[in-house]
Amino acid sequence: MSLKAEDKAKTPEHFTNLKTQEPQKNSVGFTSIKKAIGQVSKYMNPVDAFKLAVKMNQKDGFDCPGCAWPDPDDERSSLGEFCENGIKAIAEEAQNKTIGTDFFDKYSVDELAGWSDFEIGKSGRLAEPMFLSEGATHYQPMSWEDAFKKVGQHLNDLNHPDEAVFYTSGRTTNEAAFLYQLFVREFGTANLPDCSNMCHEASGSALSETLGIGKGSVTLDDLYKAEVVMVVGQNPGTNHPRMLTALEKCKNNGGKIIAVNPLPEAGLIKFTNPQNPLKLLTGGTQIADVFVPITINGDVAFFKAILLKLLEKDEAQGDVFDKAFINEFMQGYDAFISDLKRYNFNECLKASGVSLDIFNHVFDLILNNNKIIICWAMGLTQHENAVDNIRELVNLLLLKGSIGKEGAGTCPVRGHSNVQGDRTVGIWESAPQAFLDKIEDKYGFKPTTKHGYSVIDAIKAMHDKKAKVFFGLGGNFISAVPDTSYSAKALANCSLTVHVSTKLNRSHLVTGKEALILPCLGRTEKDYQKTGVQVQSVENSMGIVSSTKGILEPCSKDLLSEVAVVCGIANATLKARSKINWLAYKDDYKLVRDDIAEVVEGFDDFNKRLKQPAGFYLPNGARIRQFKTKTGKANFSINKLPEWELKSDELIMMTIRSHDQFNTTIYGLDDRYRGVFNERRIIFMNREDMKTRNLQEQQVVNLKSEYNGVIREANKFKVVGYDIPKNCCATYFPETNVLVPLDSFAHTAKTPASKSVKITIENL
Repeated sequence: MSLKAEDKAKTPEHFTNLKTQEPQKNSVGFTSIKKAIGQVSKYMNPVDAFKLAVKMNQKDGFDCPGCAWPDPDDERSSLGEFCENGIKAIAEEAQNKTIGTDFFDKYSVDELAGWSDFEIGKSGRLAEPMFLSEGATHYQPMSWEDAFKKVGQHLNDLNHPDEAVFYTSGRTTNEAAFLYQLFVREFGTANLPDCSNMCHEASGSALSETLGIGKGSVTLDDLYKAEVVMVVGQNPGTNHPRMLTALEKCKNNGGKIIAVNPLPEAGLIKFTNPQNPLKLLTGGTQIADVFVPITINGDVAFFKAILLKLLEKDEAQGDVFDKAFINEFMQGYDAFISDLKRYNFNECLKASGVSLDIFNHVFDLILNNNKIIICWAMGLTQHENAVDNIRELVNLLLLKGSIGKEGAGTCPVRGHSNVQGDRTVGIWESAPQAFLDKIEDKYGFKPTTKHGYSVIDAIKAMHDKKAKVFFGLGGNFISAVPDTSYSAKALANCSLTVHVSTKLNRSHLVTGKEALILPCLGRTEKDYQKTGVQVQSVENSMGIVSSTKGILEPCSKDLLSEVAVVCGIANATLKARSKINWLAYKDDYKLVRDDIAEVVEGFDDFNKRLKQPAGFYLPNGARIRQFKTKTGKANFSINKLPEWELKSDELIMMTIRSHDQFNTTIYGLDDRYRGVFNERRIIFMNREDMKTRNLQEQQVVNLKSEYNGVIREANKFKVVGYDIPKNCCATYFPETNVLVPLDSFAHTAKTPASKSVKITIENL
């Protein structure tokens, strides 16, 4: 009897010899070099590894398939513009082993579900299209032509286009993403959930409302020139390691760094730049001038405490707020100040969990400087009040005049390398009417104006059998989404699930009645089409569009590019009723960029401008104090403190990544900066909380969450004592995604609240 979908979706409940040591207080350095070399030596051809390393993130090379951190506009390091986790990313994508018919003949879907995510990912690159028929236990090969027909048949058999869901990963290029959303809209739906829904959707909502653009306002040059950089709810040493070089330059120029996070992270303590021989020998650069060990979801309270003290100072001496900036560019100042005065400083500081001494250190830096940048990631965006978190930090920047000038502004640090670009070119379930009008003018069909499903809406629709086909362009959907068991049942309700992927992941094992795996080219591989090797484009976290071109030969002759897959599906599905010549696009990607230039703002002369070695910047109103909000000005906002209380036996849990991890991709089993080796099924706890519960180091426990009367369980985790605020704990995802309620999400953004889950611990 086959395993249930929810059992296939969960990571195996077994341990792998946990070892711990003291967390590190320095990052990168010689160890990082050694680990990177170890990855490529184990999983790649050494010659290929060298070719990729010297071309990664270079002006004539390919964009790293990992994070979206920008590359310098001017000269780039001759030693390579990469980091340890970037090397791990290409070692994963360009691994020297492929899997196809023989592999899937040998291993059933149930057998593969019993593997760890690390084992699944390292099984090899997918080499040919595979099909799982209804009731079958093993995937079997299928031709591309038959695969396209299969997808088209299922889509055309639906009662309504809204019964299909089209998900997108942030690694998809602009060209593929634009064609994908165009196909979906011509098919007749706007069901375009994407990974933005699960990470920075709250940032986009808050920034659009307050500043008129859902993107950050700063450039790399601004980071170098900032007087103060606050890094809030972010761990750049693991998730965006090249950011540490920018922070080091800021420090060298006299800037100060404030790290605000429940956990002390090695990358923000000290950074040993591997491209600087002197730093390697002398031990690196201290990064954070002050570390703020904030309680989980204490951010609004902390920022309100700062705002209250700034207001007190301004009323006493009158020169703290940038009044000229406020009067010319702001809306809602009086209402904001009136609401702020309702709060008590001591109560806000207590709710933040920050000591008065640490607060005073931070406050002095904010008070005495005006070139302030605030960087943040999912530590702020994955809460029910996530939008409030972002709006409150914007309030601080507005009061100080720290928007739209050199060395100041907002810096949401995105995850996947083109997640921002995908949204720019139309991957959006609630695209603005102006964009839809451009689609209609260009292509002659009228896109639906009905908002489509976000990720959470899509899961509910599949669970309720309102959506029957799931198509995933990249990503590992089941391991990324919350409420694992519920989400697995949702996917199992589909008549067909399709995944376009470079390598095997757990989502391929949690299927509908029928399932397809469509293998695609990686970012590192040459994309041969009729007009030659194709160039594609991506947009980084700071709004720069640049080219990317693979340099390795494809690992299999049976791979297609994402562009070719989208065009094949569109052609097979829409056939003669389409107003678009889909097959022409796959022959020459310049045709796609010509269309993007007509439809998407800021892409004029796209093909010509893409040839600029460093790429080009997209328009950014907030960067030049042109605030395209409903009021025509930047808007202050009124935000409440989060309203939740813990019972005596509850902890507040946040999910985090290990150092051997990028999003749902597991590169290894170590988290060396935090002193954890050989294990992922752990829970980091404050030692006083352990003592209260009579827990010992490495004791095995079960975890439970309860939300709206529903109890969720994650079993067999080992306790690790750690420097984390009382009543707080941390676990790795996707292992504890099963505890995250689907109905707990950010208001107006629907970002899952994966960073604030109430749990209890059961001793075994």
